[in-house]
Amino acid sequence: MNSSGDNQTAGLFTSEASANHRRRRMVKDTLTRYAVGVGGISVIIAIVLIFFYLLFVVLPLFQSADVEKRASYGVPGTAQDETLYLAMEEQAEIGVRFTTSGKAVFFDLTNGKFILDERLPIPEGVSITSFAKGQMDQGIIALGLSNGQALVLRHIYRVTYPNDKRQITPQIKYPLGEAPVEIISDEVALTQIAFQSNEEQTTFAVATDDGRLFLSAFIAEESMFDDTPELEQFTTELELSDSPILRILMDQDHQNLYVVDQNNTLTYFDISDAESPEKHYQINISDDGRNVSSIEFLTGTISLIVGYEDGLLAQWFPVRDATDQKVMIRIRDFDHQQASGNPITSIASEFDRKGFLVADSQGRVGIYHSTAERNLAVTELSANPIKHLAIAPRANWMLAEEESGQLQLWHIHNDHPEISWKSLWGKVWYESYPEPDYIWQSSSASNDHEPKLSLVPLSFGTLKAAFYAMLLAAPLAILGAIFTAYFMAPKMRNVVKPSIEIMEALPTVILGFLAGLWLAPLIETHLPGTFSILLLMPIGILLCAWGWCQLPRSVRHVIPDGWEAMLLIPLVIFVGWGSLAMSPTLEAMLFDGNMRYWMSEEMGIGFDQRNSIIVGLAMGFAVIPTIFSIAEDAIYGVPRHLSQGSLALGATPWQTMIFVVLLTASPGIFSALMIGMGRAVGETMIVLMATGNTAVMDFSIFEGMRTLSANISVEMPEAEVDSTHYRVLFLAALVLFLFTFFFNTIAEIVRQRLRKKYSTL
Repeated sequence: MNSSGDNQTAGLFTSEASANHRRRRMVKDTLTRYAVGVGGISVIIAIVLIFFYLLFVVLPLFQSADVEKRASYGVPGTAQDETLYLAMEEQAEIGVRFTTSGKAVFFDLTNGKFILDERLPIPEGVSITSFAKGQMDQGIIALGLSNGQALVLRHIYRVTYPNDKRQITPQIKYPLGEAPVEIISDEVALTQIAFQSNEEQTTFAVATDDGRLFLSAFIAEESMFDDTPELEQFTTELELSDSPILRILMDQDHQNLYVVDQNNTLTYFDISDAESPEKHYQINISDDGRNVSSIEFLTGTISLIVGYEDGLLAQWFPVRDATDQKVMIRIRDFDHQQASGNPITSIASEFDRKGFLVADSQGRVGIYHSTAERNLAVTELSANPIKHLAIAPRANWMLAEEESGQLQLWHIHNDHPEISWKSLWGKVWYESYPEPDYIWQSSSASNDHEPKLSLVPLSFGTLKAAFYAMLLAAPLAILGAIFTAYFMAPKMRNVVKPSIEIMEALPTVILGFLAGLWLAPLIETHLPGTFSILLLMPIGILLCAWGWCQLPRSVRHVIPDGWEAMLLIPLVIFVGWGSLAMSPTLEAMLFDGNMRYWMSEEMGIGFDQRNSIIVGLAMGFAVIPTIFSIAEDAIYGVPRHLSQGSLALGATPWQTMIFVVLLTASPGIFSALMIGMGRAVGETMIVLMATGNTAVMDFSIFEGMRTLSANISVEMPEAEVDSTHYRVLFLAALVLFLFTFFFNTIAEIVRQRLRKKYSTL
């Protein structure tokens, strides 16, 4: 009885313990399931948040300009005086109006309140007959007078802090003195004037009332006894057509002079030698019959923006022709209000960007950017024609004078005008370039530099680097995985597989460092040997395999099955060493001692030391462990009964491998390739250190490249926060994100289809 009771008690405890164990396991399984689910969802949420953050930073690039009216008032000073020129100081707090009566009227931009009225030193009985501005950032202008003289002046704004309160004081300075300088000795009115001035030279081009054109240069010469330089004047009369002159323009380097007459003919003079200027060519800048109504330089004074009487705008700049001579070419057109027939009355260029404002006779003002080919905004400012436009140095304020004498102040929000779909992904014809091209050049030492932000060279470089890396890594990794998983002896596999996987832990910065500083110079000095390796290594391996098969079985059985690969190690070392050793001899025999020079002169192929070969070898070395490990696991995981059944039915080991094992493992192999491709696309340090970072579009293995990831790494620390450059780098990151997302999505779709297709094996 006791024994039976003990058994019942033991059974009771056993069942209770089992139930408790099941409950604990259920709790653990539930917690694990929720933990894994939360982790997976968190990863998805993190990726989505990264995507939307990148999108949040990038979207402002594609916003149109926005303008807002802030003030309207009558012209300060005497309303009867006609305005020659309007301008603003940098903070857009004070405006200046130069008038035909010889006054400079400074006023508060917010309300038009009069601040200062300064009379210019115009001689008695002399009137102002023409006007021109020099470099916009210098605030320097010139007035042509009725007696053949010119007055040069500069409006500046001195900032002081009396009683810790900022105060801006406008001033007028006279770089050449308060007395006007004589351009021509005849007392004849200067009806048109253009000029540029710097510390060394001031150059004028003037048209006179009697139809003549003169170039006059004042060149500073240092005196032996006085620190004040003396001005030496050279004046030359230029050949001119009979048609009246509409406008004269001179570039800021005192080299190019453009004269536009009322027959729409542009005449170009080379004035780099002020003593002997040369007339080069004449062209019609209205070949479709439109008359020119306004013309102005873009910042940098290379391009001309021409406005026509029907509202069309065109950009012209010099391009070298077949004879290597610069000729003005019509590059692109802008349609102001669909060329409504309203003449362009005024053009104002931005100080630092290739943007400009345009006003027409119906009171509309448009905001444009030249190289982006963007019409950013068109605003109805007034029902009256706009006579004068002024833009603030920071391009954030606009001052317009109506024909009725009313001034309007508008605030402009236009942070990223240089970005458009074409400027990012299309060919753009930049100033001083022979043809349209894809160019990335975000910075330059020149102040006149225009950022060139095409993502095409970076995207091309990213795919090029990934292609050459995969070209090396994919066959080696996949074939190595096949041999290791299917043919190699288990003991040898236990050494080889971990060794290759350990390679993945090697920092890529070390690989990039070795590739850039050791491998690149080595290959450059042993180019024939490098190509010899590519040719001799496969031949050597095939000959070794053939020779091994010719040996007697008694000799071959000395090496156990699966260990034959050990024989290739000394062969690979010998072929590699021998190829490099005979490289100088081959170079001397075949390439006259310099293969790089032979390639350049005979084949027209350039050579960059850090090129695609280096990237392919270094990045391929980094990608091989990833592809090998995943592919080897997929092949090794194929059920043994499949391969054994195939062998039992009479198939050879290679037939079994190709038609059974590889097909079954194909989802895993494809995943390995796509993961390796994603790794290659996103790689940073190797391409940063081993490519030369040249943003060129050349598929040659001897040229370098610049990738999206390397470009972000290099330029992001130097980019100004929220600038166009900064946001375009985020756009590059978004493109890289989409690249990897695309490859991973395609990989997953193909993997699932392959898995479904071969899951029944």
